[in-house]
Amino acid sequence: MTALYLLRHGKAGDRSKWDAPDHLRPLSKRGRRQAEGLADLLGKEPIARVVSSPFVRCRETVEPLAARLGVQIETVDALAEGASVDDSVALVDKLAGETVALCTHGDVMGNLLWHFERQGVRIGEHLMQMGSAWILDTEAGAVISARYDPPTA
Repeated sequence: MTALYLLRHGKAGDRSKWDAPDHLRPLSKRGRRQAEGLADLLGKEPIARVVSSPFVRCRETVEPLAARLGVQIETVDALAEGASVDDSVALVDKLAGETVALCTHGDVMGNLLWHFERQGVRIGEHLMQMGSAWILDTEAGAVISARYDPPTA
């Protein structure tokens, strides 16, 4: 059995107070603490790859984890805010045989949770707090179970 770790980026600065393009909006102090909390939670897991939305707040969320694991962060548009459900699901299907951390946004996470639920995975409440993680157990290339870990900060 392998696992996919589906992460929601940490708390970022206020969108309404940010003047630059949104994809450049960084984590807040709280978001950086959440990123460290995710690294503490997952840093000893056998994660082979860290894959992220190209948005700064997502990359910053997984930087501590990637550093602990000694891996590079790979960025893919299929995890970017506004990505199509089909693109996100195709990425998950492609990676379901590996142990991978995936960092994304609330809309993508929600779409993926609905997809897994329609596939028969028991999700329950669709919790998606910033800095949280869904641990998705996979077998034979399919998600078979899911559990939620809330943010630590």
